[in-house]
Amino acid sequence: MKIYPIPAFDDNYLWLASAGERALVVDPGDARAVIRALTQHSLHLDSILITHHHADHVGGVAELVSRYGARVHGPRDERVGPVDDVLGDGDQLELPWLDVRFSVLEVPGHTRSHIAYYGGDALFCGDTLFAGGCGRLFEGTPAQMWHSLSRIASLPLHTRIHCAHEYTEANLRFALAVEPGNHALRARIRSVATLRAAGRPSVPSTLAEELATNPFLRVREPAVIARAQEHAGRVLATPVEVFEVLRAWKDVF
Repeated sequence: MKIYPIPAFDDNYLWLASAGERALVVDPGDARAVIRALTQHSLHLDSILITHHHADHVGGVAELVSRYGARVHGPRDERVGPVDDVLGDGDQLELPWLDVRFSVLEVPGHTRSHIAYYGGDALFCGDTLFAGGCGRLFEGTPAQMWHSLSRIASLPLHTRIHCAHEYTEANLRFALAVEPGNHALRARIRSVATLRAAGRPSVPSTLAEELATNPFLRVREPAVIARAQEHAGRVLATPVEVFEVLRAWKDVF
């Protein structure tokens, strides 16, 4: 399975995965960008995977289905639009032509019906987990998002995290405010700066990198707890409370 990022809009990544002459695309908010990539790589679109209903993730679906006859896989949510294969937690999506079987994880928090796809050592997680950060809580609760992130954190360390936005530099600046003594984080900031200066994507990352540097996955670390308590001005008794303080802080950072 070859995986390519397709830049779209200001900071989106649509993900194209292929084998032979067939391809799938994840969260195609921009049909034109997908068509250009398919043409460039001489690919035919077989499948569309949707993580959630936001327009920058589904806006190109109708045009791509009309042009290629692609089959749409996605969550149970009428806001996504027509879906051929409705998927929920624990479902398996097998694509023999791609030689991969995706496990579906329900990961609510950013939206109530958000799902992620894990297979072939790759995770397509939409706007739940970002490189160095996590999604805003538009429809879910802090407890839901923390549970969703915890599920992702239990995947193998070598899992490659294919998120949907180029937010990494801003996320890592916040992470440094939370954990200024984290040497792995400082090294990652330098590495990402080099990539971005060269015009290259900062993603995918690995789960190991996220566990070492992403404050939203590190809410049990003493340094992160202490900094969150300092910011909140009170004792935080649970990981969910620490997460809630960090997410609210990041919203205004």
